[in-house]
Amino acid sequence: MTEKYHRAFGCYGIIGNKKDLVVIKKLGGPYINRYDLPGGSLEDGEELNHALVREVKEETGLSVLNFHQIGVTSFRYPWDYEKWHFNQHICVFYEVTKTDGSLAAEVDQFEGQDALGAVRVSLDQLNLENSSPLVLKAKEYLLKRNSFSLADQTFKKWPILKKAVF
Repeated sequence: MTEKYHRAFGCYGIIGNKKDLVVIKKLGGPYINRYDLPGGSLEDGEELNHALVREVKEETGLSVLNFHQIGVTSFRYPWDYEKWHFNQHICVFYEVTKTDGSLAAEVDQFEGQDALGAVRVSLDQLNLENSSPLVLKAKEYLLKRNSFSLADQTFKKWPILKKAVF
């Protein structure tokens, strides 16, 4: 029997270098209590680029001034959500090369907001125990001289953290 997957789609920004990465403190979903990349779902009819700029501003306080799309991939893992037991998270990744403003440790909370705020974390501190697969993909991209693998990733297990890592 083939498993039925819930599908999530979003646009995400990589704001970092070979030393560190801007991440959000995730408040909901399968990445709750982990570090995640700033970004998320599109509003009705919204363009991909606009979603990236809006989400980064909402979740980090930073205004995106310059960026380019680097690739699309997906992550599959077990996750109990409504009637589904599996999730496929389809992600459009962007490298953000210029921002304005200050990183917000706390951000406004509103319906649909799933970030508590943002921090800059050293790449060597980001791992599977404290980060979403998106963060690990961004780390790989930054360390491998801007090489981006389009291969989907499947996780046999995906633990939902009960306590925050941040």
